[in-house]
Amino acid sequence: MRIKHIEIANFRKLKAVHIDFSEETTIFVGANNSGKTSAMIALRRFLVDRSGFSINDLTLSYWPQIDAAAMQWEAAPDAQEPIQWERFSPFLDVWLDVPPNELHHVQKILPTLDWDGESIGVRLRFEPKDPDALQHEYLTAKRAAAEVMAQAKEFGEQAGSTTVFALWPRSMMEFLAQRMRSTFEIRAYLLDPSKMKIPEKGKAAPQTLPENSDPIDGGDPFNGLIRIDEISAQRGFGHSDQTGYTRGNESREDMAEPRMGKKLSSQLRNYYSQHLDPFDTPEPKDLQALMALHEAQTAFGTRLADCFSDALTELENIGYPGVTDPKLTITTNIRPIDGLNHPSAVQYEVPTHVTGSFGAHRLPEDSNGLGYQNLVSIVFALMAFRDNWMKVGKAGKSKVAEETLIPPLHLVLIEEPEAHLHAQVQQVFIKQAYGVLRKHDKLKDSPHLQTQLIISTHSSHLTHEAEFSSLRYFRRLPALAQSGAVPLTSVINLSEVFDGKDKTERFVKRYLKATHCDLFFADGAILVEGPAERILVPHFVREREAYAYLKRSYITWLEIGGSHAHRLKNLIEHLGINTLIITDIDAKDGTTNAAVVPKRGMGQRARNETVKTWLPKEESFDALLDMKSERKVLAEPSGYAIRVAYQTPIFMPFKSAEVLEAVANTFEDALVYENPALFANLDGHGLIAKFREALKESADLSELATRIFEALKNGTKAEFALDVLFSEEIDRLKVPQYIDEGLVWLAEQLKRKEHDVLGKAEVGE
Repeated sequence: MRIKHIEIANFRKLKAVHIDFSEETTIFVGANNSGKTSAMIALRRFLVDRSGFSINDLTLSYWPQIDAAAMQWEAAPDAQEPIQWERFSPFLDVWLDVPPNELHHVQKILPTLDWDGESIGVRLRFEPKDPDALQHEYLTAKRAAAEVMAQAKEFGEQAGSTTVFALWPRSMMEFLAQRMRSTFEIRAYLLDPSKMKIPEKGKAAPQTLPENSDPIDGGDPFNGLIRIDEISAQRGFGHSDQTGYTRGNESREDMAEPRMGKKLSSQLRNYYSQHLDPFDTPEPKDLQALMALHEAQTAFGTRLADCFSDALTELENIGYPGVTDPKLTITTNIRPIDGLNHPSAVQYEVPTHVTGSFGAHRLPEDSNGLGYQNLVSIVFALMAFRDNWMKVGKAGKSKVAEETLIPPLHLVLIEEPEAHLHAQVQQVFIKQAYGVLRKHDKLKDSPHLQTQLIISTHSSHLTHEAEFSSLRYFRRLPALAQSGAVPLTSVINLSEVFDGKDKTERFVKRYLKATHCDLFFADGAILVEGPAERILVPHFVREREAYAYLKRSYITWLEIGGSHAHRLKNLIEHLGINTLIITDIDAKDGTTNAAVVPKRGMGQRARNETVKTWLPKEESFDALLDMKSERKVLAEPSGYAIRVAYQTPIFMPFKSAEVLEAVANTFEDALVYENPALFANLDGHGLIAKFREALKESADLSELATRIFEALKNGTKAEFALDVLFSEEIDRLKVPQYIDEGLVWLAEQLKRKEHDVLGKAEVGE
């Protein structure tokens, strides 16, 4: 049995999202404020810690509607329409894949008696316990406040005061801010598999429950079915935070004990008490430890009694205890757990070459780095989660354990495991985490006991080592241009992109692995043609005021030639990320397909696959030179756009007063044509020297184009870019017009996207 997918609705910015779960590990990725944390909190609220709900968990765009509906109650007390809470209530739909041989686990949540193996869905909805009682309580509070305010107004008029104030509750949402936890609860409903809809472009369409649907009897429908453990983002090293949660078939005492504390020693004590304590249902193998403890306790007790005898005798001499008072005595109670209950219970041994002679150096746990502490703590927590699920050791011999079965599904949630972890450790962690959760003889390849691990992350290092088919990309959507609208989120299943069906998809996977890119966390992407652009264009962005907005944005740079950039088309369009493609036009002879010096009117064509097949889908060299800017942009209504930037005509005088058209073919010759005076005097070797000679010795623009073309055939472009980067003249360089236009466009696009996401755009704009 596994969770196939979930759907979250009306929860924060997750108005309606569909998230597919991988069979083993699912990883939530996306830019900041894209909804990853909201999804993890939703899982926590509905499945782990149900007492944590607040009004802030309701989607903000619904607040005005809820308040407006409540105001109608006040305006028309005799015609009060109930609030349609099913429209606003947060809910989580959990869809399970259950094999027929595990039917006995899910009998109480089967949709029909004719179930034939389709997915089983359960909706957990946070809704009013009694809508009528809620309405009555709210109106009573409003009337009481109104009566007090009327008296205050009368008193103020008599006293000549003009002070204006309002009493609680001014609105329904303000009322719920104090009363939500007492008036709302989670109820479970069965879903109809035949009404399940596939999401479109990441937007879910959860089914609507029939009117007057009855909730499932018996409380939590997943009790005994799913064990859920969680490690939240803030793990409290150096603080007193306790942020680990669990939910399963534990006793009340077990559930009250957090799985994570501020020290690893607290985790060890908790693990020891549940699985290793010899005083808890002792076994034959515990006898040696128990005998040693008894002997130590007897000897220590005798010594204590002897040490305290004089003090106790002196106490009796002052008249207390009296003859009728109980007398003081000193006894000992030594338990192994006490050995872990001190600051130095866990230590780290420091390697030293003198260990054999003088003993190893040992330091307390808080003397080690946060990264190591975090790694050890997380791994130990995973081990504890697994062993608690499997009831290892003493945990399996308790009365509670005997009365309960092991849940067939173990769901583990980890939020931002990369906190304080080095990049290499992150990569090791993601490859090993699932294996730790399955390292038990009963698990291994068991089809009846399944584990699913859910991780949210901001780390490109962690993502780099994960299977891309396990990634779920959270995409920020702009707020609708209507009053009260807020930014929302959609979720893209990247297994739909990376399914390995053809060479293009395999290429993209290998390319992203090789480049270790951070595409899944960026605000925008810039694809560049080669090493020269990759070296120089980021410098232009950093140093030129015209591109200042790009510096404050999270931009990922991908070096991928025009013959391959188009292969990223499917991925970028799935992610919906604003993208600028800086590429070369690459002229070729229209007949022989050989690379040629670019010239108008010669029937030349572009060799670049990106401009031929992606944007602007044109092959004619002349047509590309005259292409309007709007034809170079692909804008999607969902809020992102893609633009291509390639060489455009440059008008320049060269050894004559006449201004002529220079046609560049690459980034390098475009730089020369835009900065002829600078390159004519620029010191350097390699391509710089060849360009300098060409500018001095060419008789006209046509000869200059030919000499530059020949120089670029065998020139080292990366070396050329580095020479330019370290020259004193780089800040005087004029950025080629096609690149300047592209960078300015991307800055404006990201600025507009920020305004849309933040809801700054005018309604109707």
